[in-house]
Amino acid sequence: MPRPGELRHRIVIQEKTEAQNAVGEPVYTWATKYDAWASISPASAREYPEGMIQAQDISYWVVIRYRQDITSELRIQFTDRHSVVHTYDIEKVLMEEEFLDTYISLACREQV
Repeated sequence: MPRPGELRHRIVIQEKTEAQNAVGEPVYTWATKYDAWASISPASAREYPEGMIQAQDISYWVVIRYRQDITSELRIQFTDRHSVVHTYDIEKVLMEEEFLDTYISLACREQV
């Protein structure tokens, strides 16, 4: 789990919203739910708990402070220091017993 200062990336957690266009058809967009500080690191095959996740589906681990409302229906956006916006789909929400109510690990896949 992260040490103090490792949650140094400012991320935006977004949720899918539905609206209607002028013709009345549904239009889906992403709206900001909240901002959070996070640790973002590339995933390696050795880090996967056996049987929990397909390794080829995950490209990054994102660790944030505990929140009850994090689900795999949300996504993360992160703007790096070069002003490049990265979008990550949350594939799995993992909570370790020893850090319950402290941190959440999010197994994410970057959208291409």
